[in-house]
Amino acid sequence: MAANRIDWTNGSLEKLDLETPRAKAEEIAAKFKKEIEQGKLPFCSMGYMPSLLHDLEGMEQFVRGFEHMLLLGIGGSALGARALQKAFFPQQDQPGHEGPWLWIADNVCPHTVEAYLEKLPVEKTLVVVVSKSGGTIETISQYFLVRQWMRKKLDDRWNDHFLFVTDSDNGFLREQANEHTVRSLEVPDNLGGRYSVLSAVGLIPAMFMGMDYASLVEGASSVLSSLAAPDLNGEKLSRHPAFELACWNAALMDNGYNELIFFSYIPQWAWFGQWFAQLWAESLGKQGKGSQPLPAVGATDQHSVNQMFLDGPRNKACLFLTCPALPEGMAFPDDIPEKFAYIKGKRFGELIHAEGLGTRMALSKNGVPLVELRMGEDNEEAAGNLMGLLMAATIFTGWIIGINPVDQPAVELGKRLAKARLGADGLEEEKGDLASFLKAERNEQEF
Repeated sequence: MAANRIDWTNGSLEKLDLETPRAKAEEIAAKFKKEIEQGKLPFCSMGYMPSLLHDLEGMEQFVRGFEHMLLLGIGGSALGARALQKAFFPQQDQPGHEGPWLWIADNVCPHTVEAYLEKLPVEKTLVVVVSKSGGTIETISQYFLVRQWMRKKLDDRWNDHFLFVTDSDNGFLREQANEHTVRSLEVPDNLGGRYSVLSAVGLIPAMFMGMDYASLVEGASSVLSSLAAPDLNGEKLSRHPAFELACWNAALMDNGYNELIFFSYIPQWAWFGQWFAQLWAESLGKQGKGSQPLPAVGATDQHSVNQMFLDGPRNKACLFLTCPALPEGMAFPDDIPEKFAYIKGKRFGELIHAEGLGTRMALSKNGVPLVELRMGEDNEEAAGNLMGLLMAATIFTGWIIGINPVDQPAVELGKRLAKARLGADGLEEEKGDLASFLKAERNEQEF
């Protein structure tokens, strides 16, 4: 496979203090090594992977025996699968597709869920319920509705149409799996949703779609294996591209660059921007720190939000994703108007490269620090390379700026308030806060 490259040429390195974060390499290497040994970074060490790959192989005939997969999950339980689907199974969105079909119920939307239950052929549908805790209310509420539908249609065979991806020992889904003999795969300990795409969370839907999921894993491992090695030290860490990306981002934040554009000029990889947005925002947005991720897609967003990137506040930097090996596409015909003569003899695929170069240069000329992530290929192995790089860079960035990149304390408050509103037991403080909030005099205006 052609090599991937990070191009730092337009990263404004001369304007940034990179030495301060780089000086933390030895300290961070020691911390990383310790957490690997304690099993706290399973996405990197992948100690669970041999067992998982064995389980997936044994389950493949069962999973691929269905025509439809309905995935119930939210946030990190769905974003990775969606990114993989859009990148490597685009035929589902194309005319004439005859299956298989992956449907992802990743929000609280009665219209969508009712459409699934009305139109999906129950006998040909496998429902995959993804929740590490086993108690994610959005996902579990969907499970209750879908289980009721399955029971009505299939009687006591309903459990043969479910697969749970959850904790190995605890939580409501684990209890359900044990009680009703439902097939299950575990989410390893200490593997949060936004870091879970390279577990059963992402690999089960990848397998269903016929992806080369083993190459996805191998791609990530090739980037992460040196970090998980017992001999990791500051010198070795300082040469790793994930640490260099982290130093660059930490230096950007210190200089007031509090927004980070993820601009994908690999159109079918557009949803990797959404996956990265959760990874970056939920990991780093703490204690008044972090930078806001801004997913963008070339060439579509050249005609919309790029105006803000180019001529708005100078607080933005950019990760710019490209792949020179994209298909060349169809040739343009000769009988086109003279004013478009410059594309005669060229192919459609050349346009995305020209657009990408133009945008990259325009951003750089307008003072946006930009690092190009140039993928050698647009296949599963390359996607694994990218995901491994970005997950490690996120961890290192969090540690450099002094926050914990694997928790999400602010998000939990909203979850508790929602449960309080629905009448969950306990949560007295949250219920008091809700009562005060709802009693407040409203300042409203019709439109």
